[in-house]
Amino acid sequence: MTEEVAIIKTSAGEITLKFWPDVAPKTVENFKKLAKEGFYNGTAFHRIVKGFMIQGGDPLSKKDDPMVGTGGPGYKVKAEFSDRPHVRGVISMARSQDPNSAGSQFFICLADARFLDKQYTCFGEVIEGDATLEILGNTPTAHGGGGEKSKPLSRVAVESIRVESR
Repeated sequence: MTEEVAIIKTSAGEITLKFWPDVAPKTVENFKKLAKEGFYNGTAFHRIVKGFMIQGGDPLSKKDDPMVGTGGPGYKVKAEFSDRPHVRGVISMARSQDPNSAGSQFFICLADARFLDKQYTCFGEVIEGDATLEILGNTPTAHGGGGEKSKPLSRVAVESIRVESR
């Protein structure tokens, strides 16, 4: 049986993700659609919290927009919460206070983050590229506008995300 994977090409190497269409079918379809359209190409991981997660998928990160962290595709995707735990390598949708506010932004866990379980839509996991994830997660950061130490000191580019069958 063939399955589709996403290959995130970053400035530090590649990360390959396996999707969980049985867990979050609408979220998987949305992510694949955006990737195939080239939506993510040229974006960056704009939020990195050491030992927690790396966040990307904001179109405003293509340029150094002061509003980075608030951008999206112009629509929202309904939450698909599940029993899957947020552990290292799990990809999940970022959102605002509203559970149904996810659009294009996503995060990849760097460690156990089970306090997020059943509150964020996880939709896949890293199957290759853990060393790249480690490099990205150790990117030096500074305090951002909200006071959180999560703003990368150097650009962590998402050169492309491609979806392919395996």
